[in-house]
Amino acid sequence: MNAPAEFIAPASDQVVLRSVLRGVLRLLFRSLVRPPMPIAGQRAVLRLLTASSPTPRGITRSSGTLGGRPCEWHKPQNGRGTVLLYLHGGAYLIGGPNTHRTICAHLAKRGQMEVCALDYRLAPEHQYPAAREDALAAFQELLTLGYKPEQIVIGGDSAGGNLSLITSLRLRDLGLPQPAALVCLSPVTDFSGTQMHEPPAGDPVLHRRWVEQAVSLYCPAELAHDDPGLSPQFADLHGLAPLLIQVGEDEILLNDSLRFADKAKAAGVMVRLQRYPDLWHVFQAYAGMLKAADFALAEVVSFLRERGC
Repeated sequence: MNAPAEFIAPASDQVVLRSVLRGVLRLLFRSLVRPPMPIAGQRAVLRLLTASSPTPRGITRSSGTLGGRPCEWHKPQNGRGTVLLYLHGGAYLIGGPNTHRTICAHLAKRGQMEVCALDYRLAPEHQYPAAREDALAAFQELLTLGYKPEQIVIGGDSAGGNLSLITSLRLRDLGLPQPAALVCLSPVTDFSGTQMHEPPAGDPVLHRRWVEQAVSLYCPAELAHDDPGLSPQFADLHGLAPLLIQVGEDEILLNDSLRFADKAKAAGVMVRLQRYPDLWHVFQAYAGMLKAADFALAEVVSFLRERGC
């Protein structure tokens, strides 16, 4: 039986743990990862916050290169032949494979699939479309390595969700094959920032000033923020790969997911939208600790299995 195209996840439990995590995120992430903290400082904060992230047993991690960029591979002992090209979040300014090991390793474990986290180029050193070029090159090299399109999934969180979408659209425009599926966790879809959500409980992760800083540093000055190549909300979405979107209700980017899902469905794209009450931006990073994160990643695997991945 097919799962519904949209659902709201059950109310979260672990009330005390969620409250503690909210407080920690407000204090150590939201208050620091924003101006006037320099980008180098923001990068250091994220590295410190994720330095001791737990990862499951039974997964081997190794370094490599893909499409000319460094990457990290997370591999189970007996994989199913599927590979997830994972594109990390961080507003196109911070983050890397090392900061997103928990999500990648848990997806590799749960899905018994290889996960390759790409270290794509970041702003302000490299503006749009450098990251898209890196993701495109990585996908093409996976094909060269012998993976078939139906064995490849592209996914990511936040800016990485945006990168997943614009990479899929670029593949379509170039006449190249689509991946089997896309998985987007709280993706950025509209860099114009005109329809941000105001959660009643507040967003414990994202500060508006950080979002504005990211837009100013990542987007070339001559490029409109609603350019379809930059903001997929304004693109023709026909031919996009089947798509899973997961988003927390307590984040300023909620409307990015809701509006994009509606537009993709209208374009005939197979879309599954999952909304998580009382949760924040990329809560899946707490897999192995937060039951809602484990549930969400199990839903990712279920979605991919339905796609034959």
